[in-house]
Amino acid sequence: MARILALDYGKVRTGVAVTDELQLIASGLTTVETKNLIPFLADYMKKESVEKIIVGLPKQMDNTPSESEELIQAFLKKLTGKFPKIPVERQDERFTSKMAFQSMLDSGMKKKKRQDKGLVDEISATLILQAYLNRI
Repeated sequence: MARILALDYGKVRTGVAVTDELQLIASGLTTVETKNLIPFLADYMKKESVEKIIVGLPKQMDNTPSESEELIQAFLKKLTGKFPKIPVERQDERFTSKMAFQSMLDSGMKKKKRQDKGLVDEISATLILQAYLNRI
């Protein structure tokens, strides 16, 4: 079985999470500068089999698209152009950043480590992926 990859896409940084090969557990992989995301994914997919990519879907509380959705749509065109055989699905990402920060607090993480925005993005990607796994 191949892995499922999830992205918490951001203008500057993108959190990346991945499942195990049985697609049971979501784990944070890394945070990548968004400008380097496509080359990172290409390199990763040379080493690992990826069945599907899940991209966070940012929505406002009233269910309308977030401001960042426009940036994500442009990225999705590049992504599907580069990897046309890999399906891309979306997963609601509301509150994932807050949940990521709260999980850092709950785990007793030191303040300096909690200020690492890249780690918040990676945890957010993991939460997006776990929510997707729970949904399917």
